[in-house]
Amino acid sequence: MDQGFLQNILYEVSVWALPALLAITFHEAAHGYVAWLLGDPTARQAGRVTLNPLPHIDRFGTVVLPILCLIAPIGLVFGYAKPVPVNLARLGNPRRDTILVAAAGPLANVALLAVSALLLHALVLAPEWLGPWLAANLQRSILLNAVLAVFNMLPVPPLDGGRIVTCLLPWPLARRYARLERWGILIVIGLVFLLPALADGLGYDPGPMQNMLAAPVFGLIDAMLAATGVR
Repeated sequence: MDQGFLQNILYEVSVWALPALLAITFHEAAHGYVAWLLGDPTARQAGRVTLNPLPHIDRFGTVVLPILCLIAPIGLVFGYAKPVPVNLARLGNPRRDTILVAAAGPLANVALLAVSALLLHALVLAPEWLGPWLAANLQRSILLNAVLAVFNMLPVPPLDGGRIVTCLLPWPLARRYARLERWGILIVIGLVFLLPALADGLGYDPGPMQNMLAAPVFGLIDAMLAATGVR
């Protein structure tokens, strides 16, 4: 194998791995921590209120889905981790508290996005040999956390946005909507991957379907970079 090619692979792994692990770990730990604060220690007892990434990894969402993203014509790489267990019966106000628990994950990613953007200001303090590597890590952290925040707020169970919508609906509708959970990931894959690929294959512009995620992701990034003074 060409040495330069191998070095390039190792470099790409080094600048993607840490931001990805931090983004996924903080997202899932935030769910468990907020549930614990609201009276449900289930996630803590299961070892999910931790910054160790291993308990949070889902084979499909953390490994297979990002690979599919690279293959599909959507221009974004995203995924998800193993869902945090929550016992609704232990929450003081199940509907309200479920919304808070669900929102905690995406909000943790928004917070990491903000921290990463602010740390760009500190790159001038880094040694010349380390600065470019740190900049690459921060840039990927900004992208990954924006993608996770937006993707997980899609209003499809079992994603966080789907859980929030379920809790906001009247009880009869909520029960019906919650039944989508068994098909939720397939629905997301169909909307995000299959429809753009089909449209592209048939000669139609897949842009509107791609923008379903790309527009809010890059809109969030632009807003955060402006708010932190990077732009």
